[in-house]
Amino acid sequence: MRPDRRPITILLADDDEEDLLMSREALEQSRLGNELRSVLDGEELMDYLFRRGRYVDPAESPTPGLILLDLNMPRKDGREALAEIKADPALRKIPVIVLTTSRAEEDVFRAYDLGVSSFITKPVTFDGLLEAMRILSQYWFEIVELPARASARV
Repeated sequence: MRPDRRPITILLADDDEEDLLMSREALEQSRLGNELRSVLDGEELMDYLFRRGRYVDPAESPTPGLILLDLNMPRKDGREALAEIKADPALRKIPVIVLTTSRAEEDVFRAYDLGVSSFITKPVTFDGLLEAMRILSQYWFEIVELPARASARV
């Protein structure tokens, strides 16, 4: 991360505990100075974003500057959650990156139709995930100006 950039909260929504651990480790090895929070399904994601239930306290559930979203989750899948996020005026500016095992063309098209910022198919090896997170980190945290950072300066 560039020295002039303040850290943001990354919210990772994925129901696979192993994928969550691997993603967390890959992001940490990418030397990110950002805080990583996680939720296990689309309902929990929306509770976090709307500060419902156990996420009422903003100190415990800071607004994310970036969401990493799996598509195939229980209770509410990533497609439904993405549609809800992009329909809400307070949430739609948060960049959402789909990070999923799906390679289905219809999922790619639908995600972009719903307003996703990027669509990444999860690499099958940890080294592949590590490289993907390194590139993702470089792009989203060193090159791109995120709304969370822009609003912090206003």
